Amino acid sequence: MSSVVFFHAHPDDEAIATGGTMAGLASAGHRVVLVTATGGELGEIPAGLLEEGESLADRRAVELAEAGRLLGVSRQTFLGYHDSGMADEPTNEDVGCFAAADVEEAAHRLVKVLEEEQAEVLVIYDEHGGYGHPDHVQVHTVGIRAGELADTPRVFMATQDRDFFLSLMDQAGEAEWSPPEEATEGLKTMGEPASRITTEVDVTRWIEAKRAAMRAHASQITEESFFLAMPDDLFEVVWGREWYIRIRPVAPDPYTGRRESSLLDG
Repeated sequence: MSSVVFFHAHPDDEAIATGGTMAGLASAGHRVVLVTATGGELGEIPAGLLEEGESLADRRAVELAEAGRLLGVSRQTFLGYHDSGMADEPTNEDVGCFAAADVEEAAHRLVKVLEEEQAEVLVIYDEHGGYGHPDHVQVHTVGIRAGELADTPRVFMATQDRDFFLSLMDQAGEAEWSPPEEATEGLKTMGEPASRITTEVDVTRWIEAKRAAMRAHASQITEESFFLAMPDDLFEVVWGREWYIRIRPVAPDPYTGRRESSLLDG
């Protein structure tokens, strides 16, 4: 059995981007390890959410623990940095925030986990973190360096198949349900074009575990959100596949081979 380390920026990112893959690996007996860079301290706080004396980071840590349980995570640990906020916010430069962290120092924190776990696979984000969030971009930068330092055999970038989602949006007008306008903003720059995708994991078998993990992050993903409000059949279409770009062993760019179906292929 293999040890697979998933490196994410904030609590809830793991459920959205890689939850099905994590559940599938865990169900097959592999050791799934989740490293979360920040506590998500700067997420939105719905009115009346927090108890007296409770911080958002406290609440999100509890939610993350439950999501991890649902996905079969064997170990979850925080890298110890503060949420940097959205792009171009003054908080991007705050002392202790992840976006402003020294890359070598942060990479060595991740290396410690990779070495402790004797990780065969490391999962990070694509070069722009999927949609440009500074913490997501830093996950890529730090993850690349940590993979080099630890000499992790297989490294993948979690991403989205941009062409798939653009095609889906083209068909939305014919459907009974369509996403709100704000959910489609930035779609043309989200993820990566299909030509770069090396690995497509069918997670429909674990779609309910993925949805339950999303639901566990109730402070950020409400029942009325785009993520959970869609009909069951559409939810499976949208969330039933997860995409990756293999960067170790190096894959050609653009990728011209058959898409792998697992992070452990080859």
